Amino acid sequence: MIHVSPNIDPHGSEANIRSVPSTVPPSLLAWWFQCGKTDTHQEQRQQQGPLGFTGCFDIIYNITLHYLQETLDHIVLVLLAYSVLCIVLYRLMFRRAYSGGSRVGRWLVRRSHLPPCNRALLVTAHPDDEVMFFGPTILELRRRQCRVFVLCLSEGNHDRKGAIRRQELWDACESMGIRPEDITLVNATHLQDDPTAEWKTGTIASQLLRQLESLDAELLITFDKEGVSGHPNHCAIYYATASLCLSGLIPTNCKVLTLETVNVCRKYLSIFDLPVTLLLSTNWVILSWRARRSVQNAMRLHHSQMVWFRRLYIAFSRYMVINSLREINKSDVEFEILDS
Repeated sequence: MIHVSPNIDPHGSEANIRSVPSTVPPSLLAWWFQCGKTDTHQEQRQQQGPLGFTGCFDIIYNITLHYLQETLDHIVLVLLAYSVLCIVLYRLMFRRAYSGGSRVGRWLVRRSHLPPCNRALLVTAHPDDEVMFFGPTILELRRRQCRVFVLCLSEGNHDRKGAIRRQELWDACESMGIRPEDITLVNATHLQDDPTAEWKTGTIASQLLRQLESLDAELLITFDKEGVSGHPNHCAIYYATASLCLSGLIPTNCKVLTLETVNVCRKYLSIFDLPVTLLLSTNWVILSWRARRSVQNAMRLHHSQMVWFRRLYIAFSRYMVINSLREINKSDVEFEILDS
């Protein structure tokens, strides 16, 4: 803070204006700007005459600097408090409340909230989608002894690696507890791994309906309308699922969950997206740190996809540890389609 005080000349009536150093303790930002100042420079400023344009600018600059340093301090404190909250919540999720020395207790914070089911069908577009996006959900369903079926609608032959990616899909699913016979890979000319290719809604819907009826699945899990990454093939699966909901062809005993797409900031917050997920989502899965490593290891089994940006994704993405899902029905689908 800058104080302006008159300095009366003993030989006349002229008033010299001088700046009195602020008593506010400097923060990191203030220290950065002030570290180059010397005592000689301060003495020169004290001997300046009446304020001109430069003097006014200097006052405005210092006032602005003061508010910036206060704002920076507040931001740092808020971020620190939020980080502590996330870590505490995460620890509480995997700690039980015991009573009377009993080893049976309740979870202090619920780590998952999914509809109960015995048979679930996961529908993806490409090999690696199942673990890159749905890994936490798969592990949680398997922990509940739910049988998980995977329907992958293409073999990922965009880079002419279809045979390799097919085997990688089987290896990754097996590492997460999915039986090889519960994996269905579609290799059709009209469903190729290509962002520019248009996947027909009717074609996808027929594949989904055939699987639902043959497997008697109680839970259908797939992408939402934004497809998490915005890939057109992902979005096409949602619209095919939506068409089945609108037509009333989804079996009455089967619930439909879509994986929520989040913005880029939340996408790479890892466990630090936890409070937002708990506040905004109705169905979620939070993995322990050990289970998170299982998902990461399963993703690394897709060797052909291990380029540098996917390694960063494995390290920082919330989808390696958190899944938030939304249950949809006919009315929800009608609203979303009209809204889009």
